[in-house]
Amino acid sequence: MIIKSKPLSLFWLKVGGYLLSKFFRTFYFNKLIIRPVEIKSDHSYILSINHFSFGDGFLGFYLAYQVLIKQGKMKRLYIMSLKKQMEMKWWLRHLGSFSIDPGKYSVKESMAYAAEILNEPGNLLLFFPQGNLESCHIRTIQFQDGISEIVPQIKGNCQLLWSSNIGDYFESIKPSMYFNMLDCGTAKDFDFDRFKREINLHHKRSLQQNIRFTQEED
Repeated sequence: MIIKSKPLSLFWLKVGGYLLSKFFRTFYFNKLIIRPVEIKSDHSYILSINHFSFGDGFLGFYLAYQVLIKQGKMKRLYIMSLKKQMEMKWWLRHLGSFSIDPGKYSVKESMAYAAEILNEPGNLLLFFPQGNLESCHIRTIQFQDGISEIVPQIKGNCQLLWSSNIGDYFESIKPSMYFNMLDCGTAKDFDFDRFKREINLHHKRSLQQNIRFTQEED
């Protein structure tokens, strides 16, 4: 049996997003640069990002706040989390987390629950398709099959979004973070192979764009 979420209300998402943005800009980051895409109205959203640090959930929430919540497009935030983590940290479900237990039969229930969430416009699922931590500077993103099992079950309108999040220091002792977004279409025209191919091409271009002076060969 999965652990279902009890997501924050839109009011608390706005409060949390404002405070997190203030903290990031004042204390943690030198610059936060978003290269956005057009967000569709009256859709749910899967926001997939590369997974390179403990703080990726906060980065994903910051991005969702800036490009979705502030535009009035998003109402609820959901995150798929490992069941063993949720059993140790009960408060995760109150931040929108619901459980997945890899290798167990309940995985199907988790995928169905994710699809059910995404049938409602305004809901967002923050998703880490790699499944493991890897450097943000790797050239090829390796995808697990999870998203290909969720998307075909979605019955409503759902926009698929990707962001290659790349950090660097350059002239500052604080890192700068670049959010390179990609519109991956909708659930209705989803093709997993094309999805992976387009994201990897975008990720390589994002890395090249983040290099200031060095010209590299492929």
